[in-house]
Amino acid sequence: MAASTLSSATPSQLRSSRNGVLSPSHALLPKLTRASPFVGKGKGLKITCQATSIPADRVPDMSKRQLMNLLLLGAISLPTAGMLIPYTIFFVPPGSGGAGGGTVAKDALGNDVIAAEWLKNHGPGDRTLTQGLKGDPTYLVVENDKTLATYGINAVCTHLGCVVPWNAAENKFICPCHGSQYNNQGQVVRGPAPLSLALAHADIDDGKVLFVPWVETDFRTGEDPWWA
Repeated sequence: MAASTLSSATPSQLRSSRNGVLSPSHALLPKLTRASPFVGKGKGLKITCQATSIPADRVPDMSKRQLMNLLLLGAISLPTAGMLIPYTIFFVPPGSGGAGGGTVAKDALGNDVIAAEWLKNHGPGDRTLTQGLKGDPTYLVVENDKTLATYGINAVCTHLGCVVPWNAAENKFICPCHGSQYNNQGQVVRGPAPLSLALAHADIDDGKVLFVPWVETDFRTGEDPWWA
């Protein structure tokens, strides 16, 4: 049967040994006595263990450990923040904000819509898509007296979300997905769309067209706006 004994290590034993240099980081240093359990009956392997202790100057410094943790956290946080900023900018609608929580309308090239320039290139009855609130496609309406209408029409169909094109020949908006139809002001006149197209105020601020959320009564139906 194997036997083991523990003995205290002396300074000389910590410094050297017949088998090599001993390190104080070893908790237990086994000293083997040459005896094989397979040589004879009743003979076994005898192990002598020497216990050592770790010097006080080798105990980890908690303040240094905390400093290293802070450095590691900073090294991870900086590149992570650098990666998140471009993604945030990408998903934020590019329209610049205006007074009262409005959004400056953008044309197809991403430029701010200047009211005077727009009226030079768009005649009476024109309905052309611009970028509106939350980046939604929104029709800018030119009235018959060659002025901009005080409202914009959101082009997102209230059925399944298709973008509804303006059909000048029919004088109405006709959805190509399932045939829903809206009059020239965006009021639903044929299903399967259940609701009229949403509205937004179209104001002029410093010469630019500004879309502002419409929260008042829907002038087309006399009801509260379903989108507000």
